[in-house]
Amino acid sequence: MSSASTLALSALGWVLGDQPRADRLLSLTGLTPDVLRDGLGETGVQAAVLEFLINHEPDLIAASEDLHVQPRDIIAAHERLTQ
Repeated sequence: MSSASTLALSALGWVLGDQPRADRLLSLTGLTPDVLRDGLGETGVQAAVLEFLINHEPDLIAASEDLHVQPRDIIAAHERLTQ
């Protein structure tokens, strides 16, 4: 598993740790709990989680702080997953 995938999965765990944020992820991305569960290893699902964070700066900053990475690391991971 790549470091980008690892970061995406950590970010997903972070997002799902807050019910309103998790609901917003599902609403804005169109992902369902089943798609998330079944697609954990898929780069498209992982990229969608990171894109969700990137598109909402308060979440991007909070996630980067809690995950002990820089916001640019989340952006770079998204770029690697979408290449």
